[in-house]
Formats: sequence, structure tokens, C-alpha cells
Amino acid sequence: MSDIAVTPTTATFDQFGLAPDILKAVKESGYTTPTPIQAQAIPVVLAGRDVMGAAQTGTGKTASFSLPIIQRLLPQASTSASPARHPVRALILTPTRELADQVAANVQAYAKHTALRSAVVFGGVDMNPQSEQLRRGVEILIATPGRLLDHVQQKTANLGQVQILVLDEADRMLDMGFLPDLQRILNLLPKERQTLLFSATFSGEIKKLAATYLRNPQTIEVARSNSTATNVTQIVYEVAEGDKTGAVVQLIRERSLKQVIVFCNSKIGASRLARSLERDGVVATAIHGDRSQNERMQALDAFKRGEIEALVATDVAARGLDIAELPAVINFDLPFNAEDYVHRIGRTGRAGASGDALSLCSPNERKQLADIEKLIKRPLDVQRLTVDAPVRHHHEDRAPRRERGEGRDERGARRRAGSSSGSFDRPHHHRAQPVDDFFLKPYEPSPASVRKVEEAEAARSAPQKPTSKQPLAALLGGFGMPRKSSS
Repeated sequence: MSDIAVTPTTATFDQFGLAPDILKAVKESGYTTPTPIQAQAIPVVLAGRDVMGAAQTGTGKTASFSLPIIQRLLPQASTSASPARHPVRALILTPTRELADQVAANVQAYAKHTALRSAVVFGGVDMNPQSEQLRRGVEILIATPGRLLDHVQQKTANLGQVQILVLDEADRMLDMGFLPDLQRILNLLPKERQTLLFSATFSGEIKKLAATYLRNPQTIEVARSNSTATNVTQIVYEVAEGDKTGAVVQLIRERSLKQVIVFCNSKIGASRLARSLERDGVVATAIHGDRSQNERMQALDAFKRGEIEALVATDVAARGLDIAELPAVINFDLPFNAEDYVHRIGRTGRAGASGDALSLCSPNERKQLADIEKLIKRPLDVQRLTVDAPVRHHHEDRAPRRERGEGRDERGARRRAGSSSGSFDRPHHHRAQPVDDFFLKPYEPSPASVRKVEEAEAARSAPQKPTSKQPLAALLGGFGMPRKSSS
């Protein structure tokens, strides 16, 4: 493998030898100067070389492979309506539906003045419309691994003529357990092909994957995994664990943030925070692995349209998201892995725009803060934040839920009605007692406790032997039981 040194570039898209139709689309997209990854990767891909690129989302990575792919396929573009004239020639694999959608939108925009067809397939939606599009023929296919294999099995996708393969965010695909699917797909492709692998980092697993499936790749590294954008202002606020929700609300209101991604370390914590923000008047929703693809896409689309102020997310759900001109991100929890901090704040400050990365640090997160500073090789600006609003306790949430008609059942409604009438306001209940920080942390059950719950559930669902009602009858004095004849 050979490395390309990172050097400042003054290249223009005209210098790559791209077709006028492609240059016209690039100009219409608003781009005039290539980013470093584009300046270095486009000539290499045009030359037919395999590439192993280290670049994070937001660096212009998608254009660095999609523009040269379109250029290389132009000689085979056809205006014929026959599906046989439009076989899959370029395959782009991504780990998530969200990223697949973003890549597909970019490819479509860059190829709109050509005769090349593109399509995207991913799980969580009906296969039939995807199958119909594939049957009509497409040259560029963007897909998630699992759904692609579904189409291969249904014989609606033929990979026998693929000339170029792209593994986008390969590190994340491995993290999500897609290696077996990737191996199955790679074994279906022609041996003679060009392979482009892009990853945020070059881990040992990525290097092993590249050594197996890439041929003498050109290594392009434009951003180290521990680098942070200079146009992102990073501030750490010291707050008590119990004041974090109030701190998020305060930061959103004081900074007039209309769009912000808030990161949590757990799925339960993300859902809980989204509900708390809603009760405090912030339009919020959560995306994480337990939500369906449709729910995640609907939430993401609403966020992009400006209908949602705070998108609360876990690291797995948020990596790969590309929100144009996102003004800020907030770390509700500091990540346990320092590299995730770099990925998180990379959601803002894209394409030269400025952004804010605001992190909340409780006393028990100081070690994580030290790990982050060690990774990025500089101290962060730490400030103390005084939270104006008191922490909202559980019983204070009932009124807003009642106003929004979110009572769970009639019993809950009666309980709330009783509370409003004073029946629950007992003198010995001190409602202003502070809550210990321990009880405000997201609950993550241990594997042992999960197994115990599962075993208990299994025991309850197992068929039970009928038991005699005689003991109960005896307790009731034989009421309702047939009496024996005295004769």
C-alpha cells in the first residue's frame, strides 16, 4: 500500500477531466473547489486503482467516489429502455438506511444530466417497489448488505457485471456485525473489479479486510481519527448529574437553537431524555437501535424539515447522519470511548461552516473528559453552568401529560384526579426533597439480570398443571361448592 501525503490543494473540478454533464451537475450543487479527500481520491479512482481511504462523514467523501464512478461508466450509458442495457455496474454498500439514502441522493444529483440510472435498496420497507426498479435496470446500486442479499435471493438483483465496488463506512459495517453478509456479497462479485474502501479509522479489522479483498490499494488519509474541526467551538459545562436535563433546555433556549443533536450513551437514556425535553417545552424525539427504520427515517425527515428542535440519539444511530448547516451538538453524556466524541462533534461545522459542540460533564465523568483531551491532544474549555430551572421530578410531570391527553388508562386518570383534589397531598410527603444522582442515570440491566428476567418469563409462560380448588374452597367455608349428600 502506498500513502498519499496530506497537502493543501487549489485544484478545481475542471482539472479532473470530468465530462461537461458531470461538471454542470457539480456546479448546480453549489460546489466549486474540491475538498482534500476529493482532490486526492478522484484522480486515483479515475485511474482504476483500488483505494483505501480514511475520511469521516462531512469531508466530501461521497463525491470523491461517486463523481469518478459516473465518469467511468459514461461510455456504457444507454438510452435504451431494455433492462439488459442497464446491468448493475457499480455497487455502493452502506451500513444504514439513512446513509444509503444520502448517498443515493448525491449520486442522483451528480448523474442527472446523464443516461445512467441509479437506485437504492434497504430494509424496513416494502421490497416490491425496489424489485420493480431493479427489474427495469440500473447501473449504480446503493444498498445495505442485508436487503441486497434479500434481492439476490429473490433474483431481482444480479451482481455478475459489477465493475466497481464501494464499501462506505466499512468500520461501522464491521461494528454492526455485517462481516458475514459482506463476505457473501463479495463472493458473488467478479474477481476483476475495482474496490474502494472508506473508513473513519484504519483498525486492525479494516486492514485485514483490505488485505483480503483489495489489490494493491492506494491509501488516502485526510483526517486522523483524533482530529477535530477547527471551526467547531468546543465547550464543556460542569453540572451535577441531576441538572443535566435542565442544562440542555437552558442551552437550547439561551442559544436559540432551532436544530440540535443531543447524544446519550444508552437507548433507554435517549428515550427518557426526549420525553423530559418534550415535557419542558422542547420539541424532541429519539432515534436509536430499538426504533424501526421507518420511525427513524420519519424522525430524521422531520428534523431536517425543522419540525423537531432536538434529535436525541445514540452513537450507533447518529453515525453517518449528514445534516446540512447543523448549528450545534450537545453531549448529554460524555462517551465512554473518546473516539466517539470526535465522531459526535463531526455532525456540526461541516463544509467550512461554524458550529458549537457543547458537552455536559458531571463529577463522575471526569475520567472520560481526561481521555478525550488526551486523544485530541489539547485541553477543552471547561466552564461551570448554573442551571436556572429546577430539576423536574416525576410527580411534577403529571399535569402536562394530563393536558396532552396522554393518560395510560382510567385508573391512571383517577389517580391524577385524586392528586388534583388533594387526596395524595399527605403532610408527611416532602415534595421538594432532592433526588440522588444515582437514580437519574439511565438504567442498563446487566446480562445476568436479563437472563433472570427471561427465565422467569419462560417459567410463567410454561404450561401449568391444574391445581385443586379445595384449599380455596376451604378458606371460603365451602361457599359455592356442591355439598355432599348427608345420606
